[in-house]
Amino acid sequence: MNQTILEVKHLKKYYGDKLGIEDVSFFLKEGEIYGFIGPNGAGKSTTIRTIMGLIQKTKGEILFLGEPWTQNEGLRKEKIGYLPSEIHLYDSMTVKEILDYHESFYKKDIHKNREMLTKKLKVPETKRIEDLSLGNLKKVGIILALMHEPELIIVDEPTSGLDPLMQQVFHNLLVEEKEKGATILYSSHDLNEISNISDRIGFIKDGKIIKEDTMDNIKKDNYTYLTIQSEDIQNIKKEFDLKIIKEDNNTIKYLNNMDYNLIIKKLVKYKIEKLLIEQISLEELFSKYYK
Repeated sequence: MNQTILEVKHLKKYYGDKLGIEDVSFFLKEGEIYGFIGPNGAGKSTTIRTIMGLIQKTKGEILFLGEPWTQNEGLRKEKIGYLPSEIHLYDSMTVKEILDYHESFYKKDIHKNREMLTKKLKVPETKRIEDLSLGNLKKVGIILALMHEPELIIVDEPTSGLDPLMQQVFHNLLVEEKEKGATILYSSHDLNEISNISDRIGFIKDGKIIKEDTMDNIKKDNYTYLTIQSEDIQNIKKEFDLKIIKEDNNTIKYLNNMDYNLIIKKLVKYKIEKLLIEQISLEELFSKYYK
C-alpha cells in the first residue's frame, strides 16, 4: 500500500477575525495527483501557503512523510517542488542565471533534467526576467519546481498565462513525474483541467472541504436535468424532493438523481404534456457544489 506523503489535519487560518480557512483536512498518497478545486476566495491559496510555511497557521497539523512539517527543513526542501500562483524572481537576472543559481542549491546532478524541461517548455534562457511574458515567466517557475525531481509537487493555478499547447505539455510533464512516483497537489479553479489528470478531488468552499472522492466516482454521479410540463404541475411538485432549477407556469426543471423507473411510477397518474431528461456536463455537475 502506498505511503501517505502529505497529511493535513483540521487546518485553520484566520487573519485577525477574518476567515482564511476554517477546517481543511486531506491526505496525499504516494504517486497520486490530488485535485484541489474551488472558486476564487474559497481558501485554496491560503491552504497551500500555510502548508508551505509562507504564512503561519492558526490551528491544525501538517505532516510530511509522517513527521511534523517543521522538522528537517533542509531535507524537506530537497523533496518538494512548489509552483506558486504568482512568480516573483530577480528582474535583472537572465533566465539562465536564475536556473544556474537554483541548480547550485542541490548536491545531486540535476542539469540534464533542467535541460530537458527548458527544451520542452521552449524557454528563452538569454532573456532577462523583467522582459519575459507572463507565459514564459510561468514556464520558468515550472522548471524551478520540477528540475530537482521532487517527491512532492505542489502547484497553485499553474496554467494561468500558458497557451493551450503549453498547458498540455505541462500536464504531460506532471503525468511523467507521477509515473516516476511523485505525488502532486494540483490547485485550480478550472474544472476541466483538474478532472483530466486528477486521481482524487477535494472541493473547498468557504474555507472547508465540502466533498472528496475519486475522479471516477464523481464522473459516475448519476445526475440529469428532468423537465416536466403538465397542467398538474403543482401536484407533481409534491411527488419530487429534488432541487428546482427553473419553474415557469406549467413547466418545472429539476436537478435529478432519481432512477428513471421511479420517475415514471410517480408520473403515471398525471397527464404529462412534456417529459425531457438531459445529461448534465461534468462542469455543471461540479458547479452544483457551489450553489
